[in-house]
Amino acid sequence: QLRLVESGGAVVQPGGSLRLSCTASGFNIDDYAISWFRQAPGKEREGVSCISKTDTISITVDSVKERFTISRDNAKNTVYLQMNSLNPDDTGVYYCAADGPQGPWQPCYLQKTYEFGAWGQGTQVTVSS
Repeated sequence: QLRLVESGGAVVQPGGSLRLSCTASGFNIDDYAISWFRQAPGKEREGVSCISKTDTISITVDSVKERFTISRDNAKNTVYLQMNSLNPDDTGVYYCAADGPQGPWQPCYLQKTYEFGAWGQGTQVTVSS
């Protein structure tokens, strides 16, 4: 059974940093593309960043592109989202999702309607002074 667990969410002051983790169990994360989404209170879930199986493709939305970085550590079966210069608009629940197993040249996806194989339960990020 595919399972993803997010961690690393916290309350942080504006300008601070967090690193979120998405850890897989039941499958090898290096066979999958991983996508990060977030959902702010009262808003729809939106894609933030994703990375393909082979890391050849990564996408980060313009609103966070200069501040967020996605990476993976296959040895730890984990994908990370490094978030810097956080502001209150970054507040929300952050989710990761897995797509695969993939071929070597498949892309990653940030559409919330895409049929991912697994979703995590989310981790709360609150940016507040």
